[in-house]
Amino acid sequence: MRDSFQIKQITNHKDYPYDLLLLADETIAAIDKYLYDSLVYGVFETANETAKPIAVFCLYPVDSETLEIKNIAVSPDFQSMGLGSQLLDFIKANYQQYLNLIVGTADCGLAQIRFYERNGFVKYAIRKDFFIENYEQPIYENGTLLKDMIMLRYTLDS
Repeated sequence: MRDSFQIKQITNHKDYPYDLLLLADETIAAIDKYLYDSLVYGVFETANETAKPIAVFCLYPVDSETLEIKNIAVSPDFQSMGLGSQLLDFIKANYQQYLNLIVGTADCGLAQIRFYERNGFVKYAIRKDFFIENYEQPIYENGTLLKDMIMLRYTLDS
């Protein structure tokens, strides 16, 4: 993590940065399904520690061997600077007690899939009709209806 950023766990539910969380998930209702059972972290600029976070990620322990990234989002002002990859490195380094780190993204989210693959994740499953069954309204990304979720896995070194 760059010296100008600090990662802190957010434990007060009132401090959850929904504006950032909504960059990676479509609705507050969908976010609330996992948020309160997850470990939530914010990324803050160390020069301005009272400011709002510039990035956020949520980690959900699926079982004793698997940790799922339920949400990872970087403020648009800080995207394309390598911060997302640094967050994945932080997770890999600090959660080695889990054998698998998994994440799901839309089947048409080609940029997201490439991001995870560049960071060592491999596709391993498809959750058919995930976006149709879990969201009240249809969701479109780049003009394409979201249907299936692609699951990617990174095997952590213990």
